Amino acid sequence: MKPQYSALALLVLAGAASAQTAPARQDHAVLRQTVSQFLTVQAGGLPGQITVTVGAIDPRLNLAACAAPEAFLPNGARAWGKTSVGVRCVAPSPWTVYIPAMVQVQGEYLAAAVPLAQGQTIGPNDVARVSGDLTALPPGIVTEQAQAVGHTVARSVAVGAPLRQDALRSQQAVAQGQVVRLVSSGPGFKVTADGRALANGSDGQVVQVKTQNGQVVSGVARAGGTVEVTF
Repeated sequence: MKPQYSALALLVLAGAASAQTAPARQDHAVLRQTVSQFLTVQAGGLPGQITVTVGAIDPRLNLAACAAPEAFLPNGARAWGKTSVGVRCVAPSPWTVYIPAMVQVQGEYLAAAVPLAQGQTIGPNDVARVSGDLTALPPGIVTEQAQAVGHTVARSVAVGAPLRQDALRSQQAVAQGQVVRLVSSGPGFKVTADGRALANGSDGQVVQVKTQNGQVVSGVARAGGTVEVTF
């Protein structure tokens, strides 16, 4: 064999050997699929239609192949809106990478059908159901009519604006100084007595009541001036 051909053959063989021994690299498509499946499961209980979009991965990212990449949410992240998901590998070569993603929740929420003034009590015709991406709205959006109807408006709400839970107040059930009916019941018995409320209380709020004999008890305020007491 001529010397130049011998050298060429050696180079070809060396290249083939190098290709055979080069470690396998992690497929980016597998990483994206891992993130998508993970977020779909995490967001499964959210109220609405879930859409998961996985962001781009830098094509220069070169990771060793992993048999079982594991996805997780970093501290402070959640499966809601714009987020980040970590993917890690334990063996054979440990590594961790963070991939951007977006979780959109298409669902219904309540908006003001008419301008709502501060102190106004909301009626059924004052609200309207609207469909949209819940993750693009402020936190605490009202999604059920029962969360709004019968409540009072803590601050004015413009027509078409989404209703927020922190902008609503439950109707006052008892007022400070009001004579209320204390009710305690259980299997086979029901006891009632009068008392005087020591503070204002909304429906479902715990208030203190002073009984006629001077004892102070705590109970749950209910509409109509009733306080449920558990002894």
